[in-house]
This record gives sequence, C-alpha cells and structure tokens, in this order.
Amino acid sequence: REVILRLSTALGLGLRDVNALLQAAGLPREFRESEANVKWPDSIERAVTRMLAQQEPYPMLVMNVRHDVLRSNQAAFRLIGRFIQEPDALGERPNLLHVIFDPKLMRPYITDWARLARTLLTKLQREALARPADSSIPALITELCNHPGVPEHWREPALDLPVTPTLEFEAVRDDERVRFLTTLTVFNTALDVALDELQLESFFPVDEATEALCLKLAG
Repeated sequence: REVILRLSTALGLGLRDVNALLQAAGLPREFRESEANVKWPDSIERAVTRMLAQQEPYPMLVMNVRHDVLRSNQAAFRLIGRFIQEPDALGERPNLLHVIFDPKLMRPYITDWARLARTLLTKLQREALARPADSSIPALITELCNHPGVPEHWREPALDLPVTPTLEFEAVRDDERVRFLTTLTVFNTALDVALDELQLESFFPVDEATEALCLKLAG
C-alpha cells in the first residue's frame, strides 16, 4: 500500500487513479469518491461562494473534470446568454466544451474557433491519458468529435501543441466583441475525488472594450 501511494504521488496521479491502483492490488481505496451532487464541506462551499462573488462582473465557472458546469456567477450567465445561437439548446447543466463545439451554441461567434477548439480537445485528450481510470473523459472526446464540422483527424491528439498556463479567446456577435484570458484554480490538497477533480475557470478581460461590456451587462 505504501509503495502504491508513494509511486502515485511521484507520478502526480489524480485521486481516482490512485484508488483504481489500490483496488487493482486488492487493497481498499484511500480516498472518498463522493457523488457530484453531494454537498461540499462548509469550508469549500464558503471559499467557492466568495470566489464567484469576487470575480463579478467578470465570468467564473465551477466545473468537474468533464467540464460540466456545476455552478457559475451571474456574469457567466450574462455573457454566455449574449453569445449563444439557440438558447434552448443549452440544457439545464451545460458542458463548457459542448458550448464551444456545438454550432447551435457559442461556436458561430468564436473567432479563430479552429485554433481554440483544437487546443481544448488536445488538452482533454492529454487529460484522458493522465486519468486512465476515468471513462467519462474518452466518452466526452467522442461526443465533441461527433459535432458537425469537426475534422476527422482531430480524433488523434496533437501532442506537438504547446501546453500553456492560460488561454485566450475572442467572441463577436453583431457590434459586440469580447476577448478574455482564462485561468484555472484547483484544490490540490483535496482528500475527496470529486473535490480533487473540481476546477474553477476565471475569465479576465484582455481589453477595455471587454471590460466595458461586462460592466454594462452587470448594470
């Protein structure tokens, strides 16, 4: 057990994969695997609530490892609603990557969509390689590749693309344009699989026009 835990730490494995290794060795799991809808610990709840509020009037999303949106601030609702082709196609629990890949949602308004989509898909494919115990990620990759207009060769990861700590994107609809830089926050010391896979994506305006639109929508 000690060897597996030390090896997992050295390899930087996620908690889900550590549990899978232990089970494969006939040992009990080390970390809780709470369901996604289980209430978070009070300390996490307070921290996430504060972060969402503090990010206003700029968007922030709370997602699981599949990029399903679990929670967001009001700025995210305002922004996404402004750049969605068919709002009825969004669903009750949107998936951020489907929002970007689906031609009924945000895709028609994203400039340089091919670059952004290819970068995000390759990142997800790398994630699938790093989390072999999570079958939901390969399933999501297949779903994204099945959207109309996604090139067939994208099913193979472009591992030559550089890994960057931040991501920029631009969206234009009529006379409105936004350009954001995004960053991810994770809980590296979590002792629960669901919390270990939680990620908070913050959107920061790159220019004054984006900042002005966010302030206008908030007002």
